[in-house]
Amino acid sequence: MCGEKGMKKIIYPGTFDPIHNGHVDIAKRASIIFDELIFVIAENPRKKPLFTTKERKMLVEKSVNDIPNIKVKSTEKLVVEFALGETAVAIIRGLRHVSDFEFEFQMALMNYHLNPDISTMLMIPDEKYIHLNSTVVKEVAELGGDISHYVPKVVGECLNIKFKQ
Repeated sequence: MCGEKGMKKIIYPGTFDPIHNGHVDIAKRASIIFDELIFVIAENPRKKPLFTTKERKMLVEKSVNDIPNIKVKSTEKLVVEFALGETAVAIIRGLRHVSDFEFEFQMALMNYHLNPDISTMLMIPDEKYIHLNSTVVKEVAELGGDISHYVPKVVGECLNIKFKQ
């Protein structure tokens, strides 16, 4: 299947610190539309993630290991450069609130100007995850709150370990 002419790949870039069920929901639905979805773990030196790139990659892999057409990679490149290198035709981003729209719109336009052959798709997660973001998940976990409905089991276990240290 890889390398077949006409194969449609999409990338799903983000920090994923950590991945949560809203991310997984979007990935599952996008993986039905595209032949291959690649999670792209962003390595941004300006951000101070709780999990290392290697840990985030492992958490994403374990969270979506039941979906055969999903791969996980990391990069320090611009998203459109990474997409081009992977022969992806699109970038997918989650859109939770109207407040997310302005930022995602700006990024989509910039990516279009950098490479008009790469489309951006915005997808809304299931409404039960609409309030989720990785920062809230980390804060609730750090304070001992129950996040089991919002993150894959492996993520909850790793957050508990991190915050007990």
